[in-house]
Amino acid sequence: MTNAAMPAQGTAHSNHGVITSVRGSVVDVRFEDSLPPIYSLLRAGKETRVAIEVLMQLDAHHVRGIALNPTQGLARGMAVEDTGGPLKVPVGKEILSRMFDVFGNAIDRLPAPSDVEWRTIHRGPPPLASRSTKSEVFETGIKVIDVLVPLERGGKAGLFGGAGVGKTVLLTEMIHNMVGHQKGVSMFCGIGERCREGEELYHDMKEAGVLPHMVMVFGQMNEPPGARFRVGLAALTMAEYFRDDEHRDVLLLIDNIFRFIQAGMEVSGLMGQMPSRLGYQPTMGTELSGLEERIANTDTGAITSIQAVYVPADDLTDPAAVHTFSHLSASIVLSRKRASEGLYPAIDLLQSNSKMATSAIIGDRHYLLAQEIRKTLAQYEELKDIIAMLGMEQLSPDDRIIVGRARRLERFLTQPFFATEQFSGIKGKDVSLEDAIDGCERILKDEFKDYPEGAFYMIGAIDEAKEKARAVKAVNPAEPGPKPKGSVKPQAAGKPITAVEQGANAH
Repeated sequence: MTNAAMPAQGTAHSNHGVITSVRGSVVDVRFEDSLPPIYSLLRAGKETRVAIEVLMQLDAHHVRGIALNPTQGLARGMAVEDTGGPLKVPVGKEILSRMFDVFGNAIDRLPAPSDVEWRTIHRGPPPLASRSTKSEVFETGIKVIDVLVPLERGGKAGLFGGAGVGKTVLLTEMIHNMVGHQKGVSMFCGIGERCREGEELYHDMKEAGVLPHMVMVFGQMNEPPGARFRVGLAALTMAEYFRDDEHRDVLLLIDNIFRFIQAGMEVSGLMGQMPSRLGYQPTMGTELSGLEERIANTDTGAITSIQAVYVPADDLTDPAAVHTFSHLSASIVLSRKRASEGLYPAIDLLQSNSKMATSAIIGDRHYLLAQEIRKTLAQYEELKDIIAMLGMEQLSPDDRIIVGRARRLERFLTQPFFATEQFSGIKGKDVSLEDAIDGCERILKDEFKDYPEGAFYMIGAIDEAKEKARAVKAVNPAEPGPKPKGSVKPQAAGKPITAVEQGANAH
């Protein structure tokens, strides 16, 4: 379906203009009668295929706009039609299980959805009076997130990480678990990411049976900056329909919010604005706020957003990362080091945090446990230098106990994903918050100190460690396993475990 076939981008309008200049994606147009307002959509070119959004009024007769699709074929003197309104997208029940571009065109090779309403993508945030004041936890079924970085229902969480550390895989797993836990709608918005990922996600969701509860909107990296800059607002408009009209909870996944900022930077440069720090646009804060403030928990429903944030050169002080941080209720930082150790999801347990992790919201038991886990992991982090230089035998008995707890916790907080079953061959696990808390508590109480560390790697609930330990023991009788009560500790009779031997038990 071509852009010209869209019936919804404004009605026939008598206001016509003429192109006066074309510079890449920037088009200047002269209107004799009346000047179109900012954000108006103009149509130009053969069969009016080229969509231009007005971003600047230069004088009484000229406007400057950014093309949302390629400008090949445009020339000075060509006629331009004012559609009489801004860019609009379809909303309604019929858009479920479908895939769209920024114009609301179906791109899944199926007929265009019928019985839909077209709404403008430029909308204000919900008023303060209609916002919910309750703080509720959004359960994901992923142990490490639910225990240490609880997400807020109607809040915004960021997935920070460089290229290839697992942001998209984590988002895909969230979609799968959303249908099981919340019975809500999932919106996936791809901003400036790879076309391949969109197609793979579509087929994966279809096979997983969750496509009927999903809508996908894509503005991929091969599209002009104008389209990538507006696709986030298009997805948000669709999500607002399900929240405000259908009174349903929506999980909005954005991959990648940095590409939204990057597209804004390209548009800003094309429009001739003076760049700010590190080449970013001077209006970055305003543009990001315009998107983020519309994601909210209201009386009728909630849009919970999880956003992948590419961090340039893994530098968390980059202006794009800093501006994004200020909007989030939870920050999940992905670590390349943990990914290289095979500890997936590769979440940096000490750098990640959540504003929900207070005793008033998650309860005393959960809060104190999370603090104890962080304390144990922080102590282990401090001891790593000593272990690397001198070996485990130089540690005091108390420190050895802390190292054992921390390493078992790290492995218990790994989890096999449904999204990676076809690659890993391990069946995905969805773990309840109660099971995750119970497992961490029992590890901290040294209930499993005689179990090999490998027994805790890629399991669901803690009881699976017992079965895995027996399996490891059956394959390798020399491997330490669960001992009857009153037995001698494995290292008590002989020499202490060395750093090399300790590492051999890791997986």
